[in-house]
Amino acid sequence: MDSAGLASLLSPDGWALLAALPPYDEARAMALSTRLRDEGLDPGLVAAALTQSRLRAKARAKLGEFADGMLFTPAGLEQATRLTVAAHHARRYRDAGCTHVADLTCGIGADAMAFAAVGLRVLATDVDEATAAVATVNLRHFPEAVVRHGDGLALDLRAEGVDGVYADPARRTSSGSRLFDPAAYAPPLDAVLALRETVPRLGLKLGPGIPHSALPDDARAQWVSVDGDVVELGLWFGSLAPEGPGRSALVLVGDQSYAVHGTRAQASVGPVAAYLYEPDGAVIRAGLVAEAAERVRGTLVDPTIAYVTSDELVDDPVVRAYRVLDVMPFGLKRLRTYLRERGVGRLTIKKRGTAVVPEQLRKQLDLRGDAEATVVLTRVAGHQEVLVVEPV
Repeated sequence: MDSAGLASLLSPDGWALLAALPPYDEARAMALSTRLRDEGLDPGLVAAALTQSRLRAKARAKLGEFADGMLFTPAGLEQATRLTVAAHHARRYRDAGCTHVADLTCGIGADAMAFAAVGLRVLATDVDEATAAVATVNLRHFPEAVVRHGDGLALDLRAEGVDGVYADPARRTSSGSRLFDPAAYAPPLDAVLALRETVPRLGLKLGPGIPHSALPDDARAQWVSVDGDVVELGLWFGSLAPEGPGRSALVLVGDQSYAVHGTRAQASVGPVAAYLYEPDGAVIRAGLVAEAAERVRGTLVDPTIAYVTSDELVDDPVVRAYRVLDVMPFGLKRLRTYLRERGVGRLTIKKRGTAVVPEQLRKQLDLRGDAEATVVLTRVAGHQEVLVVEPV
């Protein structure tokens, strides 16, 4: 959103139009735009309002009903922290004794809102003028939050009285391409990490795909998933990490949270048992599959594969359980015969540790029938196997 579009929305007429729009419906957006322009409304204002209506509808998945009173930029919404995760960030700073947090890359202000909501003073900055203006609007209900347009790294943190720092470096180019080199982040990762020499209580939000070898030794690295979707890697330093350096996973399911910690060595390997467990993606990214195996009193099906098997059925939100119905060596003809004998016409294919492409396999199987089935293609003790399972 450019400055002109933002200014028009912040006018009394623009804010009133935005509030009066019906729930966004892509199929009716063009007709609504035409009607509003025919009624004499400025075309630029109409376009800006409908864009915000669309972004608000998209933002509800991350921010719930709060999205209905916020403004967004497309890039800001893409990188914004989910409300449930931002609340966990805020509690870390509060519980560490922070009173004044600097959010150096505030974007649209989602994390800054969470900080302010738990009673912290917030100094939020963003290098993009329009984004900083959007954050100012979104933080309007929090007098303890101040937004500035500028480079957060240029702040004199001691002079500002800041005792906690948070940053979420941009990890995409202006064209939307993902950046994989931390030195290309905006700001660069090393520049942000250097701030812990000035303010030890430093927290960073990063993409979950960073290799373990690239992480600082003094960080508590926590991978976070929300309802099965791995959304971020948090790096926490100083008293923001009371657990000390190491790796952990935070699994959020609905309004419940489950933490997995540990430093166990590789879990033992055993034969496929009555149940197959698939650890949550955050647990896998954190390298804590051995801890997941311990939780279900199981073993790995293969030393290189993140599937756990056990004769016990354990109800644990950090894993997904399947009942094992059959196990066979992988072979196209064998599998096709097996499924046809059982009239399987709808097949869920899961895979790990195999080069098989599920959609290609589905075509080759030529499925026929009304029954449903789930198969897992994976390695078991070094051999390609098919596990026929059903979700528990």
